Amino acid sequence: MCCLSVESAQAAGDDCGLVICPSIQPVEDALEVAYVSQNSDGQWIANNVADATQPYRFRLRTPCEVDTAAGGICRPDDDVLCPANPDQVVQLRVLERQRLVLADGRTVDGFDPLGAPAGTPVGDWLPLGRGCVDITALNPPPSPGEVFRYFQELPLPDLPTQQQPPGNALAGLPVVFYTDGPTTETFTVDIRGFTVDIVATASAFTWDTGDGTVLQTTDPGAPYPNHTVSHDYRSGTYTASLTTTWSGTFSVNGGATADVPGTTTTDGLPATFTVLQASPVLTNPFD
Repeated sequence: MCCLSVESAQAAGDDCGLVICPSIQPVEDALEVAYVSQNSDGQWIANNVADATQPYRFRLRTPCEVDTAAGGICRPDDDVLCPANPDQVVQLRVLERQRLVLADGRTVDGFDPLGAPAGTPVGDWLPLGRGCVDITALNPPPSPGEVFRYFQELPLPDLPTQQQPPGNALAGLPVVFYTDGPTTETFTVDIRGFTVDIVATASAFTWDTGDGTVLQTTDPGAPYPNHTVSHDYRSGTYTASLTTTWSGTFSVNGGATADVPGTTTTDGLPATFTVLQASPVLTNPFD
């Protein structure tokens, strides 16, 4: 008895016995499904319901996995977001199919696997195409991209701009900036019945000083004398503001933690103040 691919076995004729090779190991990030069809709009739809006459089983792989398995690297277009309704899960996938033994003991192309029972997979996975696939019926865990859409809608705090000295300032003396709002927030959201815990962290701070200068920091600043963010002004009235960039991590049903694949921003209340020019005044110490 020998083990060959289907194509090699067909060429070998009767010189081989059973030619069902061991199944290929599942590919990471691949979804094996019973049936894939197309609707009238050309949308691929995957589900795990198929009758006994179905001649194939299907596998959905991520484009990035296919590229790296072939010795390449992930491409920018491997991570395209597919349009979907709020109650849909649609992902960009590479579709592959594998022949099954039918009730008559043969595959759809007439190959006889010599006694293999109906439903046995035969041969290699064959490419079918690449496109957006509706996998809602498979009820997969939320993908990072799906979590990111929820992350963008979280009620994150608008961190306010605080300045010192409070009120008016003096030219020649730096104005200190900081924010005293929370820089870490935890949320629990329900995504299609999955419990998703999201931890949002303020990871970058953009301070618009109001005079054309923009300061970028990774910390929220602090009041004097522990300040880390300050700016010198000429006399005048200014409005300073803070834009906070939030990054995050998430876990599904208490599982492993992963990064949210993107950031979002919030704008806090600005601070308006006047910078005065100090003028020397001569006085008579004997008056």
